[in-house]
Amino acid sequence: MNSSTKKSLTSAQIRAARALIRWSAEDLARTSSVGLTTIRRAELSIAETSLTAANNLAIRSALESAGVEFIDENGGGPGVRLRKSAKENPDE
Repeated sequence: MNSSTKKSLTSAQIRAARALIRWSAEDLARTSSVGLTTIRRAELSIAETSLTAANNLAIRSALESAGVEFIDENGGGPGVRLRKSAKENPDE
């Protein structure tokens, strides 16, 4: 799936992703170049955020670069997980 067709992140995905990598909202704001207020507002949304496509992509890219994988809705709901490191999966 290319970046232009990626679904918007949910507030729960952003919060969970930050928790997995132990980032504060300030860390995410600094790394993604998205304003702290924008991130906090997105995390308070009930489901999908009102992020612009550019901010959604910037947040997604920053978190993915830090090792987070986003799981699209597949019947069980959207989620996040940590990507396996090369040490954990030597066959790749």
